[in-house]
Amino acid sequence: MNEVGLDALRDKLDNIDNELLKLINERMEIVHQVGVVKAHSGGAIYRPEREKAIIDRLESLNNGKLNRAAIEALFLEIFAISRNLELPENVAYLGPEGSFTHQAAEARFGAMSSYVSISSIKGIFREVDTKKARFGVVPIENSSNGIVTDTINCLNTYNLKIIAEVVLDIHHTLASTCDKIEDIKRIYSKDIAFEQCRKFLSNFGLDEVEHIPIESTTKAAKIAVNEPGSAAICPHVGAKLHNLPILFENIEDKDNNKTRFFIISDFENGQSGNDKTSILVTLSDKQGALVEFLTDFNKVNINLTKIKSHIVEGNSIFFIDFDGHKDDENVKKVLSKYDGNVKILGSYVKEINDI
Repeated sequence: MNEVGLDALRDKLDNIDNELLKLINERMEIVHQVGVVKAHSGGAIYRPEREKAIIDRLESLNNGKLNRAAIEALFLEIFAISRNLELPENVAYLGPEGSFTHQAAEARFGAMSSYVSISSIKGIFREVDTKKARFGVVPIENSSNGIVTDTINCLNTYNLKIIAEVVLDIHHTLASTCDKIEDIKRIYSKDIAFEQCRKFLSNFGLDEVEHIPIESTTKAAKIAVNEPGSAAICPHVGAKLHNLPILFENIEDKDNNKTRFFIISDFENGQSGNDKTSILVTLSDKQGALVEFLTDFNKVNINLTKIKSHIVEGNSIFFIDFDGHKDDENVKKVLSKYDGNVKILGSYVKEINDI
């Protein structure tokens, strides 16, 4: 294509960009008007069920090159910008900066939000409970390592609500300033990351070099960028944060390693039509109590997607996920029977059935 033809295409792109800017500003004006109405009515600014409905509608209208993931990436950022123009969002997440939890937070709240790295899950709950942060992002389970007990304990202790879930594919990179693998003399990472990448390390002879466990994969990248002859196993975002060159992507042994995160806050969601509810259940010690409880769900066609038992403060409790919203009639019918035995942790838009 000659330069004249290329210039014409660039002019078209410029005109489209100009129109996009105009339309986005118009959208922000309407968002502001909605925010004024919500401020008077006491409505929450962040409505995950509404955002999902918008993305579903746009996907149904889409006949171009964008897939659903691209539509979500574009519009979740627009949604986040819209919320931040009305009321800046403080989001507490399990640190350090560059962790997978940080990545999950940014995936939902975008680049404009204010992020606070907290060193413990209990600390995140405390930040949200005292309203120092509007939202908290905490891990709840990993497909390889199971349920995060600290999160269950805090859900039991604090009267906060799960308002959304985020599911991330967990990928590790090998990052180093070394140009060649044979120049790597030591590798920094978390114990669990070494375990998850055992086959890769063995295949490339890196099981013979020194493995140095530290408390976070992001810190591993920070050390490796300043130490000749070293490397880090870390997330892509951690390597990028510390300008550490990536030698290999996706080095984990399993290609289906996922972590599920909860977003917590102090409000409840409305019904979206595709909801999941999480509860904590304490049952009596009588024989068959759990079977009776589960049978009641089955009688009204509620699909249970997860049942995990835990010991909290010496008491046996069950963490349960099921399809549906707490305000659905069939759900209310069951839960009313066990009033006093059930703590409703939150109803939220379902991202995935299980991991």
